[in-house]
Formats: sequence, C-alpha cells, structure tokens
Amino acid sequence: MLKNSACFVLRVRAIRLFTFLLFLLSTFEVSAATFNNNDLLFKRIVSKYGMSAVVRVYQWQRLIQTSRFLTEQQKLVRVNNFFNHRIKFVDDIYLWGKKDYWATPLELLVRGAGDCEDYSIAKYFTLLKMGVPERKIRITYVKALTLHQAHMIVVYTSSPRTVPYILDNLDPIIKLATLRNDLLPVYSFNNSGLWLGKFVGTGRRVGDSTVISMWVALNQRMNKFSVS
Repeated sequence: MLKNSACFVLRVRAIRLFTFLLFLLSTFEVSAATFNNNDLLFKRIVSKYGMSAVVRVYQWQRLIQTSRFLTEQQKLVRVNNFFNHRIKFVDDIYLWGKKDYWATPLELLVRGAGDCEDYSIAKYFTLLKMGVPERKIRITYVKALTLHQAHMIVVYTSSPRTVPYILDNLDPIIKLATLRNDLLPVYSFNNSGLWLGKFVGTGRRVGDSTVISMWVALNQRMNKFSVS
C-alpha cells in the first residue's frame, strides 16, 4: 500500500513538473538545445534554491494564467503587489558579487531577491505576458530625490497625453506620477526604443534600447533560458 502511494505521489510530481516546464517554454523563446536540458534546469533550481523557488515560479505562472479577464488597472495592481510582497531587496554586490547586474524574471524568482532594476524588469515582462501593450509600459530610470540615488521604476500610460501610473518597490502603492514628487525622470526604454526622461507625454526618442548593453545582455540570457 505504501509503495503504491509513493508511486502515485511520484506520478503527480512528474505531471506537475511537465506542466511547469511547458509553461516555462511558452513564457520565453528557447533553443532546441535548451529544450533537451529542461530536466537539468529544473533539478538545478530545486537543488540550488529549494522548493520555495519553485513555489514562487508556480505562483508567477498562476498570476499570468489568471489575468485573462482582468482590466489593465487590475493587472498593474496584481503584478506590483506580487513582486513587492515576494521579493526581498538585496544589492547586486551581495547577491551577484557584481556592482550592477540585471536579472531575468526567472533569476529574480528563484533567488527571491533583487534590486530596483530586477523588480522593474520582472514587472515589465510580466505585464507584457499578461497582454498589456508595450506602447503603454516603459522601464524608467529616475533619481530618487529623498535617497539621493539612481532608481528604476515601471511607468504605465493609458494614452500618450495622460498622467502615467508608477509601479515602484520603494512605495508599494501605485500612484500617479504627479503624486511622486520624490522622483525625477532621467530616461525611459522598452523593447521598442529609448526616450529622454519625461513622465507626461511620449518624450523625445533618442534611439533604440539596444544601445543599453545591460538590456541586450538581459535579453540574451532570457533567450538562452539560463539560471545562474
């Protein structure tokens, strides 16, 4: 009886693992070589980061899957709360041993920690997966005036001339940009371009986001589907 019960548990775990890997494959573009190594990837996550890392990724999966009938405003709130509540803030030098490192959403989730860039990157890509048009969301570098340091946020604008909403890990409540006098925009970007900082209006486009080496490296790692 115990043997049969154990076999049943293993079968359930295998089904969950298969579903989990299918989700990961559908979430990001991966190569054929990576496809053949997904079992190794999963085992690496469990052995290095534990089951709590898998739980966070599964919860992320559910967040995206259950967003189909939500309004864009509801998606903003759910995504902002999801990452702000589950991810611990840790500077790159302590987490990655580097002064500056932009983590992929998967890297952020398995470690359960990151800095402001990592929060923003994860929120941006999750909103895209939830169907929010890219033209409405940008990752924005700002100067946090109270802290006297550089900071990164996500900005959502329903239309070009409306006041945008800010998704931030410093202030967990989504607010209009006009209520965030503590932030001074420097520049913003997404996969479509790079603009000089401006909260209201589109701002002046100054090039492609491919000029940002950290952004290019991030997207390359996402396509390779690696977990450090």
